[in-house]
Amino acid sequence: MSNLRWSAALAAAGLAALACGGQLAGQTSGGGAGTSAPIAVDLIGTFSGQNAPLGSWAWNGAKLAVDQANAGGGVAGRRIALQRLDDQGQPTVGADLARRAVGDQAVMVYGSDLSTVALAMIPVLTSARIPQISSGQAPALLTQGSPYVFIDSTTSSVFDRTLGDYLVTTKHQSSIAMVTNNDAYGKGEHDSFLAELARLGVTPTIDRVVTPDQKDFTSVLTEARGTSPKVLFIGAEEVETGLIAKQARSLGITATLAGGAPMGTPTYIQTAGTDVVEGTIMTSPYLSNDANPRTRAFAAAYRRAYNEDPELHGAKAYDGMSVFILAMRRTAKDLSGPKLAAAVRSVDYNGLLGRFRYDDTGLGLHQTQIGIIHAGRVVPA
Repeated sequence: MSNLRWSAALAAAGLAALACGGQLAGQTSGGGAGTSAPIAVDLIGTFSGQNAPLGSWAWNGAKLAVDQANAGGGVAGRRIALQRLDDQGQPTVGADLARRAVGDQAVMVYGSDLSTVALAMIPVLTSARIPQISSGQAPALLTQGSPYVFIDSTTSSVFDRTLGDYLVTTKHQSSIAMVTNNDAYGKGEHDSFLAELARLGVTPTIDRVVTPDQKDFTSVLTEARGTSPKVLFIGAEEVETGLIAKQARSLGITATLAGGAPMGTPTYIQTAGTDVVEGTIMTSPYLSNDANPRTRAFAAAYRRAYNEDPELHGAKAYDGMSVFILAMRRTAKDLSGPKLAAAVRSVDYNGLLGRFRYDDTGLGLHQTQIGIIHAGRVVPA
């Protein structure tokens, strides 16, 4: 987006936020010193529709971090008040909820877990100078020119560099078919993985794009089957990835399934079926709850709180929220957006996913790992 278009978008978003009763951050007294009022934080996520597990996992991880922080005295004695809002997986709803967050005088917004929705929220929150951390992985999130945008994992570019190197350099695979969707996440996966294959001198046997709400992939997969690929790369969210994998197997495609973090989730495994996903190669910065003492302690606390095992999305929300809590404590006397964003960039945090050190673009994590699904579970390669 050009500087002129970006400025116009910010101005329009700011006027819309004010029209909804909000105030631009930095013009309120809610974040200043000398108050014991709760610190408002809004989590905007997808809690309905086929991607609802993403919102639930993000909420669980972020809430666990907030609950632990509040039990330890909060931020300079102030409790963090975390509120969850359902964006329904719709960009327009997400933008409306971002305006609501301005009216809530939230010091930060967590969300959305879908890159497409998070992108729609950026102009509103940036205009109001409210820091935003998203669970999305689309590289486009970090190319909007906003100093208030952060992500709680890493981008498709990093995921796919790791995956491409493993498939082509380590496993010597060059017969790779690609099926991705055309939302922000899928486009990021498509562009990043295709660029990696080009770097490695590989041309995909087929490169087809589907829609995020598609259910029948017979035509695309029949075409892919005709190229006899050894690997089928899928770039879509959990449910759609599972459907593509299941239909690929039903059509007789025996290629190794490969992709990003969605393939490491229970939703993918349950949608496709344990037999279908056996041998899937995926990449993620969080492969196991048993990786080290930090992950084991987190998993134990998560199970106590929610009576279920955590996975990547809960872990990265916990890490992202933990970074922001550390930043709040560093600038407790002034939680205005510019101060809080600067404090986030000053944090050096050794988390569940790895070491977070945020740069000017909003990227804090710079590595992933390779996992393989065996007997319904992800194990390190």
